[in-house]
Amino acid sequence: MITLGIEGTAHTLGVGIVDSDHNVMANELDMFRPAEGGLHPREAANHHADVVSRIMGDALDKAGLKPKDIDLVSFSMGPGLGPCLRVAGTAARAFSCSMGIPIVGVNHCIAHIEIGRALTGCHDPALLYASGGNTQVIAFAEGRYRIFGETQDIGIGNMLDKLGRDLGMGFYAGPIFEKLAKDGREFHELPYSVKGMDVAFSGLMTAALSLQRKGVPLEDIALSVQETAFAMLTEVTERAMAHIGKDEVLLGGGVAQNMRLREMVQEMAEARGAEMFVPDRRFCMDNGAMIAWLGSEMYSSGVRMDVSETAVRQRFRTDEVEVSWRS
Repeated sequence: MITLGIEGTAHTLGVGIVDSDHNVMANELDMFRPAEGGLHPREAANHHADVVSRIMGDALDKAGLKPKDIDLVSFSMGPGLGPCLRVAGTAARAFSCSMGIPIVGVNHCIAHIEIGRALTGCHDPALLYASGGNTQVIAFAEGRYRIFGETQDIGIGNMLDKLGRDLGMGFYAGPIFEKLAKDGREFHELPYSVKGMDVAFSGLMTAALSLQRKGVPLEDIALSVQETAFAMLTEVTERAMAHIGKDEVLLGGGVAQNMRLREMVQEMAEARGAEMFVPDRRFCMDNGAMIAWLGSEMYSSGVRMDVSETAVRQRFRTDEVEVSWRS
């Protein structure tokens, strides 16, 4: 069985293709980059609508396939930005109906987990999922992926992007923060908001802006922001691992590309006698291959959907999905 997956939750329109052995045959994408300001959902959706046919064609060419060779189409049903999700959903439904093949809508967060598990060889990890719109600590328990901790306000990636824009770094500021932080010399204390198993970043963001008004160099602000935010994430991840007895931790989401976050989680894991896993950066960021991968897993386990059941869900919670493909 060959599955084509369409990702379209936020800034990235991605199309991936996997075969019945879960080999990634193609993983093409196009990211929306606003000329100024932040990410506007309608503008991102317009971008996705403009490029989706081309990216689907690129993926098929990369895999050496024709549309008739595809047996199943899957798409990111949610969570995400409504206008963007609807482009991916519409493209998947159109392809399904025109080719007469089944369709499966998948949870974007779980797709990160499953492709990470498969590509890194980990078995039953706790996942630190750190992306633009999502920040969660997730683990499998009693037939579902349970959320053991999450952000109470804004995702770590969105926090970095918004703060970076306000500090004059431009948009998609995460990589800029990482680069600047390497040259930081002085750590400035910022609000450390861990509330049980949850985290909050609004106070940190406000305090970091006040540092700029005091003349603190951007390099030191970036250093302080990263050290504080990533320590918070590492703490709640370790607490979740201890609570549920996991000896593996998997990183997923775009922010998992940050080397300092990886170092901190690696240190924590080693201190616990546990092991950390991170997939290749192409599969940390939003991508179509992970959508195809999960769609194939779900379909093979018996999940079936009628086109009428494939409406997108902006607030599609990770723990709403019955994980039929895992024992």
